[in-house]
Amino acid sequence: MDLSFKKCTLLDLDLLAEISKSTFISSFEKVNNPNDFKTYITSAFSKEKIKSELLNLHSTFYFVYLDDDLVGYFKLNEKDAQNEQFEEASIELERIYVKVGFQGKQIGKEMLFKVIEIAKSKDVVFLWLGVWEHNDAAIRFYERYDFKKFSTHPYYLGSDRQTDWLLKMELR
Repeated sequence: MDLSFKKCTLLDLDLLAEISKSTFISSFEKVNNPNDFKTYITSAFSKEKIKSELLNLHSTFYFVYLDDDLVGYFKLNEKDAQNEQFEEASIELERIYVKVGFQGKQIGKEMLFKVIEIAKSKDVVFLWLGVWEHNDAAIRFYERYDFKKFSTHPYYLGSDRQTDWLLKMELR
């Protein structure tokens, strides 16, 4: 599989906001309260919010292409952009999504390998992420690649307090 990765810039704002919203909706809309979900989507994936994330020097988005097709994206956070702070140097994989029409083709695996490669190049101790405790398929996926649960934190989808498992992969 020949994927290519493009670091996003402000010029990508509209497309990034669109893919961020559409992939989250296809992943989670059916399993959440409609009112909380709508509130969350409106806030988390507004162009203003995505723009502020793009402008953060410690957050980086990447588009993922298969040939000329945009098939997914991911977001990495370093230093104070991470949603949790740790004593050891780390990188957070905050988002990784594959568009519905391209799922089941090993694209997520290849994206994760790229994320691991980037994290290793930063010379951090571990790569970590938060995954909803009820997202069994995602948990199994990460565990397959040596991520281990090490904590939890709350995640608010609108007013709905959910729990994310924090998973990490040791890089040293």
